Amino acid sequence: MSGPSTKIYVFKVFERFWHWSQAGLIIFLLLTGFEIHGVYENFGFKTAVHHHIVAAWTLVGLWVFAIFWHLTSGEWKQYIPTLKKVDAMIKFYLTGIFTNAPHPFRATTLKKHNPLQRLAYLGVLLFISPMIWISGWCYIFYGNWKAWGWDQYLSLEWVAFFHTMAAFMMLVFLIAHLYLTTAGHTPTSHIKAMLTGWEEVDAEETP
Repeated sequence: MSGPSTKIYVFKVFERFWHWSQAGLIIFLLLTGFEIHGVYENFGFKTAVHHHIVAAWTLVGLWVFAIFWHLTSGEWKQYIPTLKKVDAMIKFYLTGIFTNAPHPFRATTLKKHNPLQRLAYLGVLLFISPMIWISGWCYIFYGNWKAWGWDQYLSLEWVAFFHTMAAFMMLVFLIAHLYLTTAGHTPTSHIKAMLTGWEEVDAEETP
């Protein structure tokens, strides 16, 4: 976007730490996961499996801290879904971003995520993440299935199918997320905001 700009402090230190740590772990899980499935070879199968499991448990630990922080800080309210202006956001991302149209959403410390982002995060939280974690834990504890009686109800092929499908869905979300980072005041302003905490916005949009 063109025109004068100003900066507002939006993302706190922990939010930025959590965001980049989570992103790094998810990308690493995707890379090791695809190697486990034979897409390419880098670490070697056994090492890739080990790294994948360690990264998965590390991400679980990070999520525990993140959930605690969001609940105690009240930041969980940032993710409450809304349909208000969703159509305007879709139109902006599809065409407005290419025609220098004004952004329909104004980021503030109280409203950091636009309506479309909130719905996307809700989809990840309620659909993609449970599919990944449930299938992943079934994978990790495959050696205990018989002792626990799970072998009568679960199929390793189906567990692998759902885990892989969820991984591809997460990859699609990641690609879309990267694309939407270019929709700020400048193509790199959103990335800078997640590094410094300061979001660059049009001066006339400052609340």
